[in-house]
Amino acid sequence: MIIEKKILVVEDSPVVLKVLKHLLSQNPEFIPVLCDCYQEAESKLNSEGEGFFAAIVDLNLPDAENGEIVDLVLSYKLPCVVLTGNFDDDLRLSLLNKGVLDYITKDSRYSFNHVIKVIERLDKNQGIKVLVAEDSSTSRLFIKILLEQYRFEVIEVENGQEALAKLEADSEIRMLITDHNMPLVNGYDLVRMLRQNARFRDLVIIGLSSEGDSSLTAKFIKAGANDFLKKPFYHEEFHCRVIHNLEAQEMLETIRDLASIDPLTKLKNRRYLFDDGDKLYRKSAPDISLAMLDLDHFKQVNDTYGHSIGDDLLVEMGKEITKAFPDVLACRFGGEEFCLLANLDGVSLLAMIENFLETIRSKQYTDAKLTVTCSVGVCANTTSSLHDSIIVADNNLYEAKRAGRDRVIADF
Repeated sequence: MIIEKKILVVEDSPVVLKVLKHLLSQNPEFIPVLCDCYQEAESKLNSEGEGFFAAIVDLNLPDAENGEIVDLVLSYKLPCVVLTGNFDDDLRLSLLNKGVLDYITKDSRYSFNHVIKVIERLDKNQGIKVLVAEDSSTSRLFIKILLEQYRFEVIEVENGQEALAKLEADSEIRMLITDHNMPLVNGYDLVRMLRQNARFRDLVIIGLSSEGDSSLTAKFIKAGANDFLKKPFYHEEFHCRVIHNLEAQEMLETIRDLASIDPLTKLKNRRYLFDDGDKLYRKSAPDISLAMLDLDHFKQVNDTYGHSIGDDLLVEMGKEITKAFPDVLACRFGGEEFCLLANLDGVSLLAMIENFLETIRSKQYTDAKLTVTCSVGVCANTTSSLHDSIIVADNNLYEAKRAGRDRVIADF
């Protein structure tokens, strides 16, 4: 379900209003609310201030020529982007110190695209956890304020040892910003320890230091940090580095997903099963079970309703499998066939499969209101390899089909 977010746009130029409305409307989540003067914006905020997600404002309005609109928007604790026709460095610093997200001049079409990018990033940042490791309470508070302006969820620690403990305990932390000079474990040693653990390979790490030693930047990056900033730094530099590194990591994850995720069902694909699944099998044996699932009479769905409905059915089955087997490696093996690799005994996996079968029997799927059943073969006894377990499960699946479908055949 799309959650709509209202964006307040305050601008006296009809052309700029039209451009911003068009660009914001490209995102189905954004609803632009347009105002051409201070008074109209004030009225909108008074009536529905808490309902806005962010604001884009011009500094020079017919009834407020000196940037009063910024103070108004910030008084409602709304993230605010200033879009203005004039660049003034002193004014820029003053506005950034007030809490404005960005100060952008209307000097090209890219300026408008950048405004939209800032608003979209705000939306993406919600729920992203950032760990700040800094022994100075003043610096820690400053960094926290900058991150919270961009809607990040901030976790604070005072030294490297606490940072390690937090990262071990919370797998959802996406970024670490760490000072170098900290008690117990300094920032450089913290980065080295983290990069030696494969679990933290996707953690974005930015190092900080007020030291003048130019070699420290290289030391941090060679140890595995994504970036390094010398203190003191400007608001914009900090935000640019944070967002740039986060987006670079997101791009890497997207590329990795393209190689390992089935685009239709969003489950892992066959390639992932034989690469990472084989490692899991060897690591977890003998406490591991494997199941092969096949949708019954799927060819008839394609022949009767067309491949579009067939694809819709596979998409919905992917969602059902994800929901029914949250801690199981679930893959689309091919066509309408799926594979489950679980670090569970056969009895436990069988119970989950029976619940899944009962769930799908009770529902109708796609616009064609299809009822669905599934045949399953299970291999719960340890074999010499993942490949051999798949053969056993596939043979049991064949027996389930031969015995009338809509049932489970297991080797125990």
